[in-house]
Amino acid sequence: MALNITHQIATLAGTKIPVDSGAGSGDSTASTVSASAVQKSLAATSRRCRIQKSEFADGRSSVSPPLSPCRSRPLSPSPCRSRPLSSSPCRSPSPLSPRMSPSLGGIRADLSAACLAFATELEAPVEESIQVSEHREVRAPGKGRGVPLYVMLPLDSVTMNHTVNRRKAMNASLQALKSAGVEGIMMDVWWGLVEGDAPGAYNWGGYNELMEMAKKHGLKVQAVMSFHKCGGNVGDSCKIPLPRWVVEEIDKDQDLAYTDQWGRRNHEYVSLGCDTVPALKGRTPVQCYADFMRAFRDNFKHLLGDTIVEIQVGMGPAGELRYPSYPEQDGVWSFPGIGAFQCFDKYMISSLKAAAEAAGKPEWGSTGPTDAGHYNNWPEDAPFFKREGGGWNSPYGEFFLSWYSQMLIDHGERILTSAKSVFENTSVKISVKIAGIHWHYGTRSHAPELTAGYYNTRLQDGYLPIAQMLARHGAIFNFTCIEMRDHEQPQDALCLPEKLVKQVALATQKAQVPLAGENALPRYDEYAHEQILQAASFSFEGGSGEGEMCAFTYLRMNPQLFQADNWRCFVAFVKKMKEGKGTHKCWEQVEREAEHFVHVTEPLVKEVAVALMH
Repeated sequence: MALNITHQIATLAGTKIPVDSGAGSGDSTASTVSASAVQKSLAATSRRCRIQKSEFADGRSSVSPPLSPCRSRPLSPSPCRSRPLSSSPCRSPSPLSPRMSPSLGGIRADLSAACLAFATELEAPVEESIQVSEHREVRAPGKGRGVPLYVMLPLDSVTMNHTVNRRKAMNASLQALKSAGVEGIMMDVWWGLVEGDAPGAYNWGGYNELMEMAKKHGLKVQAVMSFHKCGGNVGDSCKIPLPRWVVEEIDKDQDLAYTDQWGRRNHEYVSLGCDTVPALKGRTPVQCYADFMRAFRDNFKHLLGDTIVEIQVGMGPAGELRYPSYPEQDGVWSFPGIGAFQCFDKYMISSLKAAAEAAGKPEWGSTGPTDAGHYNNWPEDAPFFKREGGGWNSPYGEFFLSWYSQMLIDHGERILTSAKSVFENTSVKISVKIAGIHWHYGTRSHAPELTAGYYNTRLQDGYLPIAQMLARHGAIFNFTCIEMRDHEQPQDALCLPEKLVKQVALATQKAQVPLAGENALPRYDEYAHEQILQAASFSFEGGSGEGEMCAFTYLRMNPQLFQADNWRCFVAFVKKMKEGKGTHKCWEQVEREAEHFVHVTEPLVKEVAVALMH
């Protein structure tokens, strides 16, 4: 007997979704899509090409709802349609409410496999025998141009028991992504899972199967070497600790953890201050990372360069090259606070002292700034970050910020040197993720960027040195917040994500390093997709007008992505990205093609759905 689709989606989402028992007949009708209905829809839309947008009295276009820079999800239950802007302030994400919950009536028949993909699998593993006759992928025109699109898998795709989480669900979902024309997937390979029990004891269970599953469906893989803890940051849907033996060493020596001026320890990632200290059972942290990558290479050597095409090397909290300056766990930080410097452990202070003595200013080496405010202050609340007379623009401030940011760049330099050595002659690309910290970007000091380790101010370009460091190692500069627009963000916090993305793109062009992108928050609406398309083609004033991003990774594969309206928008988005900026097709024309594309692949998707139901 087939499981109820709504129940299956709720199982994956971890949210109980109420189901109206009396909606049976209506739901059945809504979920049936005939070929004639699709053709009628295509004929109707072919009469027009321009996108129709309603307007407010003041001339503003009706667009998707605003999002906080790193918090809330789209508020509309139908994200494929435009909505008026709201003036409400940022809000934290909340559990799915009944009105937002996917229901049977909102699921297309031809997406049933993707929805069934979120069925729970609490029973013992079952041997899969799903055989798909062929991949009926419709290629977009102009293949070879445009930006290849990847989709992030759920963070818990591999369980703590070293198995693929919801195996049948994953298989059907990957099939759906492939049918949409997606290039590949991104998966986190967790240090805490693979080497969790003992140093040098690597368990690739779950990942072996997941990689083979991707290969079977013809999907390429971006593998993230996740050397950080999962849980406590925006979007973290599960908890995966650092390896047990690493936690034991940190418990013995608390200075292995990042530390703020009040003595608060952060255990998301081992402090870069001890990169060269053999503090982890006789190995340095960098040696541990190198050994892990080497073990990954040896285990998956038969897939490198073919299925596994990119290694993204984690270098800090959330896998990003930065300090954990804005930790959300336990309510320490909330948007749009400036964060706090993380340089008060004994290893960082030792390095600061040496740098101060070398500069002939030994008095500057005893501590980091103590007048830089608290995590949730705004720049003008902290003397160090004030617009006028702030310490950031003093000789001491310039010394400290140069040292603090250089320590971060040196950290990236050390790990990339190891990664390059491990993966040479494998044809895989190496990438590094940089955080999109765009709140208070409109101020002079750019305080949140400074506390995170990016020495970027009104007077200083903090991203060019990072881009140049990545260029030296032939690595890709991966940047987030590509989907955001300035006017969607709280104006009082001077959030300017578009200007930040432009600055980063220009820095990568100058350093001649490839740029890849990600969206920072789940977005399913056309308005966000249009922004990504524009940024991916470097279509902004001051750009060279040449080139595109080398890849874009879409966050994330989840139940919402496979809802009917969202899926239709997503397929159109994938086609537009693959066609590239040289296409002369309008957005609605691509949508019509996508609608037809979803329809013609219906037999393939239904074939998988039937196999899952039985």
